[in-house]
Amino acid sequence: MKTFELTGLALDWAVAKCEGENLDYWFEKFTGGADRRALLTKYSSNWAQGGPIIEREKITLAHLEVEEGAIWWEARHFDDAGKFRSLEYGPTPLVASMRCYVASKLGDDVEIPEGLK
Repeated sequence: MKTFELTGLALDWAVAKCEGENLDYWFEKFTGGADRRALLTKYSSNWAQGGPIIEREKITLAHLEVEEGAIWWEARHFDDAGKFRSLEYGPTPLVASMRCYVASKLGDDVEIPEGLK
């Protein structure tokens, strides 16, 4: 799947992969019903989980007006030496920045488990 298309659980799974989470355990929570799914990390929708990654990785955000009144977010990631790593967009700051983080770690294409697409 293209990184710029990742949303919801697929995006959160890809971030979890980048973060070194136990993906078998993560997927068990996903398939374990509503109560267990509530335990999943929601990097792309929870600032308490995604925000520290933005800060740690020094991802910069900017908002763009792409159509009259419509806001789109741009996220850029540079390494510690200032070398450009990735640029992604999204409908929210967290989605844009988590796509950017995934792209910087895994590239433009990510293999997502079938049940998460």
